[in-house]
Amino acid sequence: MKKLLVFLKDYKKETILSPLFKMLEAGFELFVPLVMAAVIDKGIYRDDVPYVLKMGLILVLLGLIGLTCSITAQYFAAKAAVGFSTQLKHSLFEHLQMLSFTEIDTLGTSTMITRMTSDVNQVQNGVNMVLRLFLRSPFIVFGAMIMAFTIDVKAALIFVVTIPLLSVVVFGIMMITMPLYKKVQAGLDKVLGKTRENLTGVRVIRAFHKEEQEIDAFEQSNSELTDIQLFVGKLSALTNPVTFIIVNAATVALIYTGAVRVDAGYITQGEVVALVNYMSQILIELIKLANLIITITKALACANRIQGVFEIQSGMEWKEKEESTNNIDQSGQCIVEFDHVALTYSGAGAESLSDIDFKVKRGQTIGVIGGTGSGKSSLVHLIPRFYDATKGSVKIDGKDVKDFSMEELREKIGMVMQKAVLFQGSIRDNLAWGKQDATTEEMNRALEISQAKEFVDAKPGGLDEPIAQGGKNLSGGQRQRLTIARAVVKQPEILILDDSASALDYATDAKLRKAIREMGDGTTVFIVSQRTSSIQHADQIIVLDDGRMAGIGTHEELLETCEVYQEIHYSQV
Repeated sequence: MKKLLVFLKDYKKETILSPLFKMLEAGFELFVPLVMAAVIDKGIYRDDVPYVLKMGLILVLLGLIGLTCSITAQYFAAKAAVGFSTQLKHSLFEHLQMLSFTEIDTLGTSTMITRMTSDVNQVQNGVNMVLRLFLRSPFIVFGAMIMAFTIDVKAALIFVVTIPLLSVVVFGIMMITMPLYKKVQAGLDKVLGKTRENLTGVRVIRAFHKEEQEIDAFEQSNSELTDIQLFVGKLSALTNPVTFIIVNAATVALIYTGAVRVDAGYITQGEVVALVNYMSQILIELIKLANLIITITKALACANRIQGVFEIQSGMEWKEKEESTNNIDQSGQCIVEFDHVALTYSGAGAESLSDIDFKVKRGQTIGVIGGTGSGKSSLVHLIPRFYDATKGSVKIDGKDVKDFSMEELREKIGMVMQKAVLFQGSIRDNLAWGKQDATTEEMNRALEISQAKEFVDAKPGGLDEPIAQGGKNLSGGQRQRLTIARAVVKQPEILILDDSASALDYATDAKLRKAIREMGDGTTVFIVSQRTSSIQHADQIIVLDDGRMAGIGTHEELLETCEVYQEIHYSQV
């Protein structure tokens, strides 16, 4: 939590003024019992109506001043808390964007969403409550005890016993519940992950009639979260009744002691009322403090989880752009080179790729084929450096990809992932992700190459046709063609199509491959596919089998020499 306080540095004024105004409010509140004691002892006892009215006006004035101080304190506390959470979210989002695929795979999507939303909101509430009550409540508690001593020392000794006893109860419950709130947030991660999976894959679930199975799995996760929330809630709920019992017992003792002291003539009836009011103030503030501690406990647990994300550093170190401009040989024929490359994913027991060794000339089309789980996507993900090779090296233009800056490397490469992802906005907005300053002519050319021009022109808005989040208002094939157009519009040196035409029919797929071959701008193309028909015209075809190269060559050569390729081809033809 301490490390997160850096996000409050722009709100130093608010973090000082908010507690200050709350303490001013508390100071005026402590005078109220004394005014009431004066009303009883001097006004009511002597039947002095003008004095009662005068003291009444003073009470109203104290109330108005206290209300003004309270509103001012709330304004500054809210401004600081909201500003804090805004900066925290920006910084957390930026940090997540800088993590490599390895760290993102480890964290998981549901965990990152929970950190960005629920956890940050809990921390924001914690900051707000701390600024408002963390100084006010102790100030009232100890201030009331000191004021009680100014009235009568013997009666005030009850306060000396009551306050430590209440503190033990409140802080004891806090120490027990704090680790449990961490488990609650972890359970929330699990439920959120399950919910996200079901919403994302709802069509697949219905297609395989797995609704009941998924409902049961969700109910189990939800029940586990409910059980731990109920348990920690019951512990937290003990705070109020236990504090009420202690304070009410103290009040009984105070009234009895006060009655004896009044009868003996040591204190007046008004002073007894003032002591009881001070005890009531202590009760109210300790209840507030108990609720504050529950909020702080949640906030601390969430802050530690957020801090845990900040402490995760990317395993990749990128060069600065100025450092990476040397040693690039764009005049050479070889644009991509894999030099005995191996890849082992974090936490995996075995290599996903082993001894991958090949060279690609500029302008060639390379096909990558293999069975499910053979390492096709893993291989092409090494080119834009989504993952780092654990052995060997991947080179572009004769230079190791680790020696490029991120901007320079990604500028050379147009990547189309297996899963077609589109963003809410228009078709034009989505294509602009590939090239921000792309003209309408460049976009239309990219749409023609990707075979998307026909259906885009058929839309009422054309390029300005709105796209729903995730492209839900488009078919699978339309989404894939738009993601290909987005990569083509930037005119990259290397274009990678990672099984990105799987939803297209054979005729459209053939037109797409022909258009890509005829682009005529010297682009080197990698096509990952499970269809031999999609890659049979490639200059080279890399055949993968269980992470190893089973063969490399043209379609005709592999039909003669590679058993794995023969098996794939003849099973499809």
